[in-house]
Amino acid sequence: EVQLVESGGGLVQAGGSLRLSCAASGFRFNDYFIAWFREAPGKAREGVSCIRNSDGQTFYADSVKDRFTISSDNANNMIFLEVNNLKPEDTATYYCAAAHALHLSLVTEYLYTHLYDNWGQGTQVTVSS
Repeated sequence: EVQLVESGGGLVQAGGSLRLSCAASGFRFNDYFIAWFREAPGKAREGVSCIRNSDGQTFYADSVKDRFTISSDNANNMIFLEVNNLKPEDTATYYCAAAHALHLSLVTEYLYTHLYDNWGQGTQVTVSS
């Protein structure tokens, strides 16, 4: 059974940083893309970043690529998202999601929710001004 468990969210002042973690289990980690999405109140869920575990290639939404960094610890099946210089508009629930790389083999844009069929429960990030 695929399981994704996020942690690391919290309340932080604008300009601050957090490190979000996603613990993955139940699948061959290196065969998957792992992505971070976020959902703010009243807004659609949006892709933030993803990593292709087979080779470590990373992808970012334009809105965060200068402030967020995704990384993986393949030995421990962990994915991290370093979020820096946080802004109030970054306030959202952040979700970890997984998709088998074969399902994305014909895809060139990886940050769409419909591409991922395994989701965690989310971790809340609140940025105060």
